[in-house]
Amino acid sequence: MPRKPEPAPGTPTEEQSATYERLVPMLEAAHREMSELSKKKQDGIVNAVKIKLINRLLTDLGMLLEDDPSHGFVDMLDEDTLPQNSDAVLILSQWRAALEQYKNAHHGSDGMGSRRWLTVEYPAGVSRR
Repeated sequence: MPRKPEPAPGTPTEEQSATYERLVPMLEAAHREMSELSKKKQDGIVNAVKIKLINRLLTDLGMLLEDDPSHGFVDMLDEDTLPQNSDAVLILSQWRAALEQYKNAHHGSDGMGSRRWLTVEYPAGVSRR
């Protein structure tokens, strides 16, 4: 029986890829909302409820990036200083870019003609059956 290839360090698990697929659309929605608010009033202050909701999302997404080099370049929204709308858009844009790089690094050809997440459980060359 052929041996399963060893995954590269930092390879996501199936659970992590599912978390990505579940949460990134929520990040996209938050980014769109904050962008619209920023267009109306750039220097408007993000309220505490929005910060709490967004940070909860970012906390879970941050767990995906723990071993990724981009993790050091993404920040949470500061609940103490209440950032301006434009600052929130910038922070969310950095998260979007970091998560896109993460997906590009771990999503690709499985060696059998399909594109998918390459995970610990199913690295390239291993069929999901």
